[in-house]
Amino acid sequence: MPCGSSIAASLSTLHPPWWIIFISNWSAASQIMMNAYWVQTFPARWFKTAAVLLCIASLATAATAASGALANLVKTYRENPTPRGKAALLAYARAHSSDANGALAHLALGVVAYQQKDNAAAAAYFNQARPGLPKLADYVDYYQAAAAAQATDLAAVQRDLRDLKEFSAPLSPVAAKAALLAAKAATGSDAKEKTAAAIQLVRDNYEHLPQPDADFALASAYEAQGDPAQAAAFYQRVYFSHPATHEAAEASTALEHLRVTLGAAYPPAMPPQMLERGDRWLAAHEYVKARQEFEALVPQLGGVEREQAQVRAGAARYLGGDAGGAYSYLKELKFPHDEGDAERLYYLEECSRHMGANDHMEEAVKQLNRHHQDSPWRLKALIAAGNRYLVENQPSHYEPFYRAGYESFAPDAGTAYCHWKITWDAYMARKKEAAELLREQIAKYPFDPRAATALYFLGRLEEEQSNFTVARACYNKIDANFPHYYYAVLARERLTHNAMAGAVPDPKTTTWLASLEFPSHERLAIEEPTAATRARIERARLLIAAGFPDWAETEVRFGTKVDGQAHLLAMETAKLSPSTFASLRRMKSLSGDYLALPYESAPKKFWQLLFPLPWQKDLMESSRRASLDPFLVAALIRQESEFNAAALSHANAYGLTQIVPSTGRALARQQGMRRFRTDQLFDPAVNLRLGSVYIRSLLDQWNGKWEETLASYNAGKSRVIDWKTWNNYREPAEFVESIPFTETREYVQAVLRNASLYREIYAENIPAADRVEPAPRIVHVKAKPRTRVKGVRIQKASHVKRGVARKRHRKPAA
Repeated sequence: MPCGSSIAASLSTLHPPWWIIFISNWSAASQIMMNAYWVQTFPARWFKTAAVLLCIASLATAATAASGALANLVKTYRENPTPRGKAALLAYARAHSSDANGALAHLALGVVAYQQKDNAAAAAYFNQARPGLPKLADYVDYYQAAAAAQATDLAAVQRDLRDLKEFSAPLSPVAAKAALLAAKAATGSDAKEKTAAAIQLVRDNYEHLPQPDADFALASAYEAQGDPAQAAAFYQRVYFSHPATHEAAEASTALEHLRVTLGAAYPPAMPPQMLERGDRWLAAHEYVKARQEFEALVPQLGGVEREQAQVRAGAARYLGGDAGGAYSYLKELKFPHDEGDAERLYYLEECSRHMGANDHMEEAVKQLNRHHQDSPWRLKALIAAGNRYLVENQPSHYEPFYRAGYESFAPDAGTAYCHWKITWDAYMARKKEAAELLREQIAKYPFDPRAATALYFLGRLEEEQSNFTVARACYNKIDANFPHYYYAVLARERLTHNAMAGAVPDPKTTTWLASLEFPSHERLAIEEPTAATRARIERARLLIAAGFPDWAETEVRFGTKVDGQAHLLAMETAKLSPSTFASLRRMKSLSGDYLALPYESAPKKFWQLLFPLPWQKDLMESSRRASLDPFLVAALIRQESEFNAAALSHANAYGLTQIVPSTGRALARQQGMRRFRTDQLFDPAVNLRLGSVYIRSLLDQWNGKWEETLASYNAGKSRVIDWKTWNNYREPAEFVESIPFTETREYVQAVLRNASLYREIYAENIPAADRVEPAPRIVHVKAKPRTRVKGVRIQKASHVKRGVARKRHRKPAA
């Protein structure tokens, strides 16, 4: 019986906008999503998939030891290419001359020789490697040609790259670079034909090839073909769109040469393209370089583009930390064009907001209202000004800004945000129009993640009126269309209540919801690997065995974009990762919108890689000692450090639970730990022990309320105390949704969401003695009139001292 069939037989008997507020007052758009519940029966298609994957693994077992030894030898030699390391690799190659491992050893020797510019030796090693590596022929041929090019042996380059088709079946990550070498080496009577073949290779696969490799290859090929105008156009793409790359520097030199060669025929870059270079520096937070770029463009440009360059020079100054200087600079600018002036006024508003000059901020918004009513810069300014007053709890000030935002502009993510802020206030006050606004939020903005939030709270309103059939229709819709959002988990909890359990979904509400265009989330049809996926996995494994894990990751990432099944390739690269942190990062980046996947549609291993549980013994022990739910602790760590034990944030927070040294020392003394050193916070056992104690202390301060505890952990207890005074919260979800900082709100939701999935994945493997049930997160309280403390101000993030510091450089990912 075939391997896959036997395994299948045995298995068959078993049973995922800048306009949102952050602690640091900076922001980015994000979806809020939730985990699904585990269904304990695997779909039948998984038996075949598991069989195939296990079969592949079993066939590879015999070679594991040898390939592992080779990878270690290559790693050592690549890092420190000594004669001793070379001798060890040569001995290994001789001992494995009859199998692929010997060829892989020669590949590694060739790459290091090429990097050392020992081109003759490199060519010899590659010649020995190629016969044994038919599945990596493109890598061997490319690096052999690169060594020949380095030796200026153009004939050898042409020989090594005589058939560029091998770089397209399957499409190779080095295809663009191979085309570049082929074009540069093309000589003789058929030079134009060879160059044309290189151009065709890149153009046929342009959308899949990495940038700026593809554009640089085309530029060089067109230059070699004698088409300098086309060459200039592609060099310009490289220079303006990828300023931080070495190709951009080479493109700059090439463009200077072409400018002289072509003279008046030189094709000038388009103004928007020229502005893009500065914009790219802004996006990379290289504000000094951005400012220099925009200032250099001012005398070169005219019209609105000149104004944009002037404004963005000021924006770079503001973003670089000089709000006062940027304000003075922007204030002096006078523009005749609407687009430039609207952008200038927006940044004046931002500078004023940053400096706390509310009068100036409002004046800038008034100017936008008066002169640029339809400009997207006005919408951005309205949202930013509204947010300013939102964090200060001044509804009479922020409501006009939000209302103007959604009443003046067509539905999009920004207007959905504005509408939601007005809707949420009406809901919390139980205004008579609250239900109508909730329905309007759902109907006008079904594409927005807040549609799930509106559905949940519409259901809660209907429950208060004993309209259980309508409420059930709302909860069912969340579960169906937003299966892993935070509010889907809460909706499923509501459905377990007695009054809801027996309710039949209201037909009218069900029909109305069915008529709306909610987002259609991709369902990953994870099944038997395709031939393309198998090929990518085999190539990646060979590269790992050869000691090139960086190449293997590039191969897998390339495959996810070109021809492979992203989820299976994600699992492959995750399993090959050197750490849990790296594995989790790779899974999250390659698995797409995994939070939209029904739990039962993926194997348990898929979820375990996305929600890992390393250092399980220490985590369980520290959680047990602190009487904490270990799954909540794991969920918190996933958000804080992604299980990177060596994590060190810009705020000087250490390790898995991100503890600052002063708190670590205090906790260590409390725990009787002698001679505590800060670097011990990088020790998982120590960090878990102290982190659990700290979480327990916060939880006790909040009388076992996890929502307030997590918000304090993220934003500081003093803030949470302030937020608690803003309203009468009838249930924990109302408090969570009222948190004005998006980072903190999403953090709380994500930890609770992740904990739910951790329970589903691991509960059956954790002894009952190690599990602590979390406090209930939903209570039903009779509605009361809202009381609100107006004008309560909160401290800026930089002034709040707390035990755990948030990482300002990135927002917690899903």
